[in-house]
Amino acid sequence: MKAQELYTKLKNIRVGGNVCQYSLKKCEELAPIVNEILRLKKEKDAVVLAHSYASPEIVYGVADFVGDSYKLSCDAINTSAKVIVFVAVRFMGETAKILNPGKQVIVPARDPGCTLADSITAEDVRNLRKQFPDHAFVCYVNTSVEVKAECDVCVTSANVYGIVEKYPSDKIYFLPDKFMGINLVNEMKRRKIPKEVRFWSGSCYVHEEYTGEQVFKIRCEYPDAKIVSHPECNAEVVANSDFVGGTEQMLEYMRKSTSKQFLMLTECGLSSRLQSEFPDKDLVGSCTLCKYMKSNALEDVLEALKAPRPSQIVTIDEPVRLKALKSLEAMFQYSSSVKPVVVKPSCE
Repeated sequence: MKAQELYTKLKNIRVGGNVCQYSLKKCEELAPIVNEILRLKKEKDAVVLAHSYASPEIVYGVADFVGDSYKLSCDAINTSAKVIVFVAVRFMGETAKILNPGKQVIVPARDPGCTLADSITAEDVRNLRKQFPDHAFVCYVNTSVEVKAECDVCVTSANVYGIVEKYPSDKIYFLPDKFMGINLVNEMKRRKIPKEVRFWSGSCYVHEEYTGEQVFKIRCEYPDAKIVSHPECNAEVVANSDFVGGTEQMLEYMRKSTSKQFLMLTECGLSSRLQSEFPDKDLVGSCTLCKYMKSNALEDVLEALKAPRPSQIVTIDEPVRLKALKSLEAMFQYSSSVKPVVVKPSCE
């Protein structure tokens, strides 16, 4: 890949201060690393899966597949490559390994944690099952493989509402996101689906920063802007958004919308994709960087392809993998599209 080609893909990105801005000179510095990664991918029979929250030079320079957790789960199943380099966080690499036990899965991040996934353990779930034996346990994909192994069905932000609606139990324990749990309760009421929903107390530190006050101010300052939010945001933000959905759904909504202005309430990586792919649309307000996702640098991908450290290679005990696989298979069985939450608040 030539520096000019990379620059053409990245030049419109202007988020995160100086973190995500690209000059031709910067692209000239990045191009040799990109090309070495592209060469090693062929040599090692590897593919790079990148979450939309990954850095733009990874998304547009070396990734074979880009998307949200659900899309990348499907991509992981369908790839024939021997090595999967998952540019994201640990739990996503584990999901790929659950679905591809015969492939080597590498997570290059220097800090592959997640405040949401780290908020609950398998022991917590076992204790909850004793307290609520009549409940079906539904886990968000942002959980460890050990937690998935203790649950009945896994969901993503793109399919959580549809799966809970269809799941054959009127008592649901959702984990680990408290905000998504509250939004799930509200959405089931909106759909008139009689479900008793309990939920855990975890949260994503990126999405919990957004407030209803921010939304109100943007409504007043930019009355024509569409507000698009992730279901990990709190209920006030979600209730006052024009569209709520997973990252790929958010992009699709903005792709089809005739509006030219958007406030995007999720991690800055999605804002970067909007600016690169839809340069005629404008972002208002600000976004928040995830330190865990952004701990995947282009150099980390290169080093992981050359000689991954043991800590970067995802390994799962087979009995745990098989139990976790059941929750993912149930997700694919019940999966359906999220019905968007559309509201029309005012500044009055």
